[in-house]
Amino acid sequence: MKRNNTFFISCGVWVFLAVTTLHAENWPQFRGPTRQGISTEVGLPVEWNAETGENVAWKQMVPGKGWSSPVVVNGRIYLTTAVADSDGDNPDHSLRVLCLDAKTGEEIWNVEAFQRRAADSERIHPKNSHASPTPIVDAGQVFVHFGTHGTACLNLDGTFVWKNTDLVYEPQHGSGGSPALVDDVLVISCDGRDKQYIACLDRKDGEIRWKVNRETFDADKKFAFHTPLAIDVNGRKQVVSTGANTVSGFDLQTGEAIWTVRHDGYSVVPRPVFAHGLVFICTSFQRSSLLAIRPDGQSDVTKTHVAWKSRDTVSHSPSPIIVGENLYMVSDRGVASCRDARSGDLHWKKRVNGSYSASPIFADGHLYFQSEQGDGVVIKPGETFEVVARNSIGEPTLASYAVSEGALFIRSENRLFRIQRDDLK
Repeated sequence: MKRNNTFFISCGVWVFLAVTTLHAENWPQFRGPTRQGISTEVGLPVEWNAETGENVAWKQMVPGKGWSSPVVVNGRIYLTTAVADSDGDNPDHSLRVLCLDAKTGEEIWNVEAFQRRAADSERIHPKNSHASPTPIVDAGQVFVHFGTHGTACLNLDGTFVWKNTDLVYEPQHGSGGSPALVDDVLVISCDGRDKQYIACLDRKDGEIRWKVNRETFDADKKFAFHTPLAIDVNGRKQVVSTGANTVSGFDLQTGEAIWTVRHDGYSVVPRPVFAHGLVFICTSFQRSSLLAIRPDGQSDVTKTHVAWKSRDTVSHSPSPIIVGENLYMVSDRGVASCRDARSGDLHWKKRVNGSYSASPIFADGHLYFQSEQGDGVVIKPGETFEVVARNSIGEPTLASYAVSEGALFIRSENRLFRIQRDDLK
């Protein structure tokens, strides 16, 4: 997308001319190009209605079931799904990768990556699917992950480069966490009920570079669904990964745990965010804590490097987001909050209605929250709570937004929507 806007402002003796050229930004992975839910796209709608078609460019049926979020790169959408071979309680599933045209929603290709057999011991949570991890697109390749069923790399025409089925563990409630692509490796958190480890795969052939066990400090429940985040600290690249009872920064090259902070959570879902020299993590269940951690320590830094923490309406599933000086979050039960990121001081806490699993985004001056009931709540960021709009697509949603080409892409239970201003279609 590209458009030019020219504004003339005259005030007696002067004329101001501004020319703005806008280019589509790709959204290549879970939480976008920054990995933290921030988009530079402008001209996005704040209101839409799937029933009337207001600001809905198209809606496309998606085969099967999957709660992976869409990614959008160079005019194409990539997502995964699991197609059952029957209507029984525990059918076989074809685990598939789809490519759609972002402009029209039409399918370009659809290929099977792996199969999930009914004989497998895996049972998913009602809010999960057999295709929940989000793809990554980078340098002409697509990387997909289906938990213990396999990880694969494809070319952009849908042909396979490699497949890996070596990351074996027993999932609790199915798989959920997405991989993190860092330089020339994929880092994947594998936290099952039987074993918990972090694996690093070579992007060119899928071979394991390193694999390290996670220390869970005798946690009663050891599973998690975490997406790692790579950060740079004092010139050293580390990968932050949260599991049951612990979060660590791992050395990208060796897998060594550089620092560790203990906590009392499990079934961790939210992806960390990194800003102002602090890593922010949520510990999920039972009662979630929000921790702000200085990631420049060594070994166990639980008592020395936690800058602040809070248990006040912290999310179990949605990731937090940092905009400017403030951290925003929505709890699973629909309480949104705004805190000073450096101090943790609460600016506001308000109920926005609904239940939430999707992670929020910030784009074009607004925060977008998407409820499980299909309602999009648009909020103006700041230290005063202000709802700009409430919108509905009329279908359940658990996946997070993608943003590209001046549009929002929202995946519902059965469809994919392109939300775009009617005057810019």
